[in-house]
Amino acid sequence: MIPISKMASQVQPSATLAAGTKARQLRAEGVQVFDFSVGEPDFPTPEHICRAAFQAMKDGHTHYTPAHGIPELRAAIAKTYRKVGLEITAEQVIVSNGAKHSLHNSLAAVVGPGDEVIIPAPYWVSYSDLVQMTGSSFTLVPTTAESGFKISPEQLRRAITKRSRLVMLNSPGNPTGSVYSRRELEALADVVLEADLNVISDEIYEKLVFGDAKATCFATLRPGLAERTITVNGVSKSYAMTGWRMGWAVGPMHVIKAMTNIQSQETSSPSSISQYASIAALEGDQQCVETMRREFEARRDLVCKRLAELPGIRCATPQGAFYAFFDISAHLGRTLGGRKITDSIGFCMAALEAAHVNLVAGAAFGTEGYARMSFATSREQINGGLDRLGTFLQ
Repeated sequence: MIPISKMASQVQPSATLAAGTKARQLRAEGVQVFDFSVGEPDFPTPEHICRAAFQAMKDGHTHYTPAHGIPELRAAIAKTYRKVGLEITAEQVIVSNGAKHSLHNSLAAVVGPGDEVIIPAPYWVSYSDLVQMTGSSFTLVPTTAESGFKISPEQLRRAITKRSRLVMLNSPGNPTGSVYSRRELEALADVVLEADLNVISDEIYEKLVFGDAKATCFATLRPGLAERTITVNGVSKSYAMTGWRMGWAVGPMHVIKAMTNIQSQETSSPSSISQYASIAALEGDQQCVETMRREFEARRDLVCKRLAELPGIRCATPQGAFYAFFDISAHLGRTLGGRKITDSIGFCMAALEAAHVNLVAGAAFGTEGYARMSFATSREQINGGLDRLGTFLQ
């Protein structure tokens, strides 16, 4: 028997993807499942982006590209950052096979055995495993609903050790939908500079903010901060292009060069066709983004209203992304759907098995006593699923 490596044995499957797989299995058996597990816009990719892909194929752009992406796309990405005050060139951009790949390459380029990465919790499920795959370790810093699920400067200072090399920030955030204000990020930036830390800023949901919330590019906040920050983003969430697998990272030249070397050995290059489609996404009409954003905001309002009506459920209003992260702790110790509920995993399993409502356990995000619901689905599905969940909780 071929033995499994230590690294592979430590890596856990993505909780969100695993939850989606279970829901698909039930649907294949003829069960109606209200699936709120996967963070994927339910809109089609805008037509002008698809046309650009077709044109790229017709023009013969179906071969390998430079390992870090075609110059035209890297230039378009650099241009978008210059608009928000981050003065970079195309050579400071690497295009990868999705933002998750960009995160992996970023971590692989800057941390390794003996290093420590600080992660505020709740956090996106893949952060901890991606860190461990580099041989480094992570420190979780718990945040609370009362703090808006945001790490404070004092918490960040207390978490720093001699081994600390990096902090991972995510705003707008998954799973909470929290959006740090500019002032809050400036306070964190000051700690980063004082402590000689580096930052990976995951800004994949930057265009999906609601109400008065505004997304901020972390690297722009202080002089010298751009030299310490790797900014990760992509087209998946804002342009409904999850399957196109297009993400990127922006950072100091030497880091981007190291990431390019890593990527050249991993995947050779990103998809040529998807890169041309991404140029159309960034440089084309942005009304498609605003249309989606408005619908997500309306769904956010619907979800928060419906959750507030459910017994024993509390939910902070998300300011961005398309997730509701709600408190289920009042139901721990109860028996629901024939199952004694002792933790968030048990709660979500019971909801799926008994009510056919698919959620993701807060434990997967490093925070027990919560569940995450994606509202990147129709209002009909939202109402139907929350009707079922209400009956289940009764």
